[in-house]
Amino acid sequence: MQDNVLKSRIGFEIELLAPKGKSRFDLADAIAKFYSGRTKRVFYPQAEPINIPNNPIFENLTLGFEIHSSSGELIALCLDDLTLQADLNKSISPKDNWYRIVSDDSRLLQLVACQVDAELPITNALTKIADLYHTTVESDSHGMKRVVDLAGQTIAIAAPLPGERERACELVTAPIQNNHQNQLDTLLGIAKSLGFTIPSEGATHLHFEAFELHSAHAIRNIINLFGAYDKILMALFQTNNQCIRLGEWHHSIFDLVEKPFFPSLTWQKVKDEFKRLPLTKYCNYNVVNIIHEIPEKPTFEVRILPSTLDPFEIICAASVIETLLGMACSSTAYSQMKSITPSEENIQEFLNTNIPNENVRQYYTERQLHSSSRKEKQG
Repeated sequence: MQDNVLKSRIGFEIELLAPKGKSRFDLADAIAKFYSGRTKRVFYPQAEPINIPNNPIFENLTLGFEIHSSSGELIALCLDDLTLQADLNKSISPKDNWYRIVSDDSRLLQLVACQVDAELPITNALTKIADLYHTTVESDSHGMKRVVDLAGQTIAIAAPLPGERERACELVTAPIQNNHQNQLDTLLGIAKSLGFTIPSEGATHLHFEAFELHSAHAIRNIINLFGAYDKILMALFQTNNQCIRLGEWHHSIFDLVEKPFFPSLTWQKVKDEFKRLPLTKYCNYNVVNIIHEIPEKPTFEVRILPSTLDPFEIICAASVIETLLGMACSSTAYSQMKSITPSEENIQEFLNTNIPNENVRQYYTERQLHSSSRKEKQG
């Protein structure tokens, strides 16, 4: 496949696992050295589901690393991903200077992120926050640091990071406009050279720049196309069945785009209507960033790809998604239909009918044949 087969501006998020004894910093450092750049340790927000009544989400600031070129441009980030659990030994003691900051209020963590330097050791991490509240940092025998307000209510806790959490690594590229495969080749080649592997729950996420999707017509087509081809795409990409935080759209989304008034709505009215629905980013195709026009991620996110160290596999999947998004932006209005069963015949018909790139069709056709052959041998 030619490097310029993709025309879209795309950000790639690839979940990886560092070998024992190494961490996501090692990958960030190696990438920075390859580009004669530098790394910067940063806090990155993550939400963690927990089983506490009336508080289903625990907010975290985890340690990650930005990678900048010699001219200061962002190349990629190496971040924690709290969904990666199965391959980590939870009994391993924390490594020095690895910690996270937690709270039950995302607004307080935003304050911490704005005030605290991620390069600080855990001992000093919350000192500035304690000063803001005119209190002092409390410590316990486990190395945790806690800040409370004058009423004794917890503001934030800095906790050592046990259980090999430094090995979890989500490689997040800056948005790529050209030569997507070459750039992924470089980044994943470095990861492979260090012994990084695929985690059990691993996934790859694609973020397509979505400014062209800001219309009732395009959004309706997206909902109808991806609703119809959802199971086909999951079979085609071989979605990892151990991935969590996936799922179909709520039925109310399908109902909304089929209402008679929907096609004539302005973009602002489309957003207003969607914001009344139970939207979540934790689904197969995330439209939250589009509807809320999140400045850092003005994207349509596809979350059903498995993790892989093969850039060609990622590029082929991105090409399929790019084709469907092109269809959504065309003048055709696609009708709603039930999700198509992912039989071999239906998958092949989808490829032959919708995917113009011969290399992409050939890649998936050959993989389908190989998969069928393997099932026959196992049967």
